[in-house]
Amino acid sequence: MSATLDGSFLRLPIAHRALHDAQSGIPENSLAAASAAIAGGYGIEVDIQPSSDGQAMVFHDATLERLTDQTGRVDQRTALDLGQITLKNSQERIPRLVDLLDLVQGRVPLLIEIKDQSGNLGEVSGELERAVAQDLEGYDGPVAVMSFNPASVERMQHYAPQVTRGLTTCSFLPDKWNGASETRCAHLRDIADFDSLGAAFISHDCNDLDRASVLALKARGYPILCWTIKSAEAEAQARKIADNVTFEGYLATTPTA
Repeated sequence: MSATLDGSFLRLPIAHRALHDAQSGIPENSLAAASAAIAGGYGIEVDIQPSSDGQAMVFHDATLERLTDQTGRVDQRTALDLGQITLKNSQERIPRLVDLLDLVQGRVPLLIEIKDQSGNLGEVSGELERAVAQDLEGYDGPVAVMSFNPASVERMQHYAPQVTRGLTTCSFLPDKWNGASETRCAHLRDIADFDSLGAAFISHDCNDLDRASVLALKARGYPILCWTIKSAEAEAQARKIADNVTFEGYLATTPTA
């Protein structure tokens, strides 16, 4: 059984990849973006990829070229090497998860998405999950982990059963998930692993919130987060079902009390 989701995850809108603004020199998943989210009173969502030496790095893509002037896979570079790479149009560098934790220090809720390492939403080695669990040992603040891949969440259930965990979910169309079979996608679409993983919440595609499997979890009283909201109008629509939003490209309304 996973811990329940801290109430702050339902109260504070969550900044997608932290409160980034590339034109202002604040890239996604950077410490500067995390600092901006804290200053704005928002929760923070970040993504995790592994270094070659088994450390958890705050980075979305499996490869470097979209976000840096380097090329190649993130998991082929050491944490030291990655930490020296500058993110595009900024002075920021790729942080480790421990760097982010040291910065946040429990001041706002932190939602950690562990990126799929299997390539087909299948079995994973558990090395990245072990690194995340080790980094979270002793962390004093609202934190939750999630992944599109239930195998990753299962590993977190083993390595850090005390940490709240959930599933990142969507319509799982096979043509958007190269390597995942239709059977696997149908299983994931039904959110069929929720109970066995001791999950406490889902974060679902905002364009698919009326799916029966989502509404069934909501009816059972489980929190529904959603991604990724890009306007106040879309936020208002999503909140008809979702308990909270993950947003970017505008400033979501924070509670007054």
